Amino acid sequence: MIVIEKPVSKATKRVMITQSNYIPWKGYFDLIALADELILLDSVQFTRRDWRNRNIIKTPNGPLWLTIPVEVKGRYHQAIDETRIAEIGWVDAHIRTIQMNYKRAAYFKDISPWLFESLSKAGEEPLLAHVNEQLIRSICARLFIETPIRRCTDILDKAAMQQMDSTERLLELCRATNATDYISGPAARDYLNVSLFNKHGIDVGWADYSGYPEYPQLWGAFDHRVSIVDLLLNMGQSASSYMHHIRAAIT
Repeated sequence: MIVIEKPVSKATKRVMITQSNYIPWKGYFDLIALADELILLDSVQFTRRDWRNRNIIKTPNGPLWLTIPVEVKGRYHQAIDETRIAEIGWVDAHIRTIQMNYKRAAYFKDISPWLFESLSKAGEEPLLAHVNEQLIRSICARLFIETPIRRCTDILDKAAMQQMDSTERLLELCRATNATDYISGPAARDYLNVSLFNKHGIDVGWADYSGYPEYPQLWGAFDHRVSIVDLLLNMGQSASSYMHHIRAAIT
């Protein structure tokens, strides 16, 4: 189960703020489950060759990227929530690829109808951020994660946020939502000004992803970094048993 290294009071509110990703890995959903509110920060710049529009599945020939084609030519500074899908029908190719590589998975017959319906519905969206948000919400519901999800632009003005540096933007979103704790993946340690959060009475928690158990997985050596799709198709309703093992150490 998840352990928080801080006594939890009734006044505690843990907020997670992150860019939306395409069919993210299990750790992404564990952080959502740990939070009292998720804020999707899609007003920031879209980064190429990142998790925003792609993720990894396993195949007999090794890891494979599933990538949503997006319009990037001449759009060097576009935000994630401005990024448009470049090709109609991309979702059909992703469904065929998943079907080809996971048809032997133990719970393919149970999970694939829901998964493919969710992908097809999201694939109708013209904007990447909306595709990601739909799928994140659908997967959360499947995993019985009830954390409320909001877009950053529903909380603060987009133009104002774009004038802020990375720490200030996160801090102001936390303050606007009355957060007492901000929880984050470990990569943010490289840039986050923790002392500024603490100055405003907000503690910072860092996820520790060590200790995840392995599960029966197709195609060779076990790989933790793959999309949540892999866990769902291999373990079905037992997927949650292989999650909720992260800890958030409060600074």
